[in-house]
Amino acid sequence: MARRPPGRNATSPWPFVGMAGMACAFFLYAVSGPAGAPWWAAVLLMLLWAALLFVATAWWTLHPTWVPAVAAAAMVVWVLVMVAGGQLLGWQLQSP
Repeated sequence: MARRPPGRNATSPWPFVGMAGMACAFFLYAVSGPAGAPWWAAVLLMLLWAALLFVATAWWTLHPTWVPAVAAAAMVVWVLVMVAGGQLLGWQLQSP
């Protein structure tokens, strides 16, 4: 394997993977309202996504390999909230 010249740091690809995952998670969170969540739940979910994006950004340099885990956790939390809301609170799609 080729070695990098002295003085150059290797750039980890994991923060980029994690931020791509956060972009994918954004679309899930953005569609929460049309997917059946009430407006207040959709707003809370978007605030949660913004907080997770802040964590992912803060960990970009400190813990680059943890950023994809934040994106995966964001997606899992969205699925759990939407399923729990549908089962326990009766959230359902609104017909046009």
